[in-house]
Amino acid sequence: MTIDQQLAILRRGTTEIISEADLRRKLAKGTPLRVKLGVDPTAKHVTLGWAVVLRKLRDFQRLGHTACLIIGDFTTMIGDPTGKSKTRPQLTREEIQANVDAVMDQVGAILDKEKTEIYFNKDWLGKMTFEDVIRLCSRYTVARILERDDFTKRLAEHRPIAMHEIMYPLCQGMDSVEITADVELGGNDQKFNNLVGRTLMEQFGQEPQVVVLCPLLVGTDGVEKMSQSLGNYISVVDTPNDMYGKTMSIPDGLIEHYFELATDVPMDEVKTLIAETPNPRDAKRRLAREIVAIYHSAEAAQESDDYFVNTFSKRQQPLEAEEVGIPASAVENGVVMIAALISTLGLAKSNSDARRHMQAGAVSLDAEKLADPTAKLPVEALIGKTLKVGKHQFRKLVE
Repeated sequence: MTIDQQLAILRRGTTEIISEADLRRKLAKGTPLRVKLGVDPTAKHVTLGWAVVLRKLRDFQRLGHTACLIIGDFTTMIGDPTGKSKTRPQLTREEIQANVDAVMDQVGAILDKEKTEIYFNKDWLGKMTFEDVIRLCSRYTVARILERDDFTKRLAEHRPIAMHEIMYPLCQGMDSVEITADVELGGNDQKFNNLVGRTLMEQFGQEPQVVVLCPLLVGTDGVEKMSQSLGNYISVVDTPNDMYGKTMSIPDGLIEHYFELATDVPMDEVKTLIAETPNPRDAKRRLAREIVAIYHSAEAAQESDDYFVNTFSKRQQPLEAEEVGIPASAVENGVVMIAALISTLGLAKSNSDARRHMQAGAVSLDAEKLADPTAKLPVEALIGKTLKVGKHQFRKLVE
């Protein structure tokens, strides 16, 4: 491809390239670029939000460049302070390793893992002596670190900033130095950290990396960015029906946003589709099919679409809801607390969230509403029945 053709692909789903002139110059060299993406395994699912930058790394990979994925098994112990109003709780090494094990296979749903260089930043950051840390700190000023919006806000509100949080951007910058990155990818909220990498690379005598920033995908609630902790996420390992149903639940105003960041449909086609489709639901169905096809198959996408039409559009109870066993943790003396059952099955963020669903009339058992948030039923009264939570989540309860 020509440089202009490559840039056209790489611009999609980005908000800023620092700088495009530098990227053009690097592409003009004709040699594969080393494109870095660092991820901290703080949870066990790759969400569509996280997939935005992974998909951009895949774009570079498909253009013949080298995808360098850095697993922050060291930096996760610090916790990225970006966007946080208070210090993150620190994870143990055991928790981090469990998350690493969970997400590595999911990454393979987006990247060609055989053509991806995978690094763990504990391999270099974990070997630094205290003298090395002091020397690294001397390369950046406190004044520059405190320019971060989140730190500025915390200072104004008299909230504490821990010393290890100040180190985080330097650690991320050292990742770029270690692998000699040509390009670093990140969400909009990573701009400060990525620019620290540029500064450190210059100080270590390297050519500064180009920074490519992507928008943050808004979650299914239509308000906050997609987050596992908020429960407003779609996982790349969701079942086809769940993935489809969650996509159908997003607000209509996010349809174009999701098409751009979560699919490969040309944006000219997307704009025409939205403009010429009277009912936004039909555009959303196309969106849901595209997303399911990416992570499952075209056949699964069509089956999910048929399931949606038959179940929701025609107001039918699903004939083949996903079967799940009743978790022992939700059972006490042969009785099941419905709120605990809902949260344990992952159909709500917590017991209190499950109770809110019940009070809102969004929970039913075989089409009979369960509106009492303290409802409990014997196990035998649940076996073989279909539990519905919200508009699109059905589970057939089995032993």
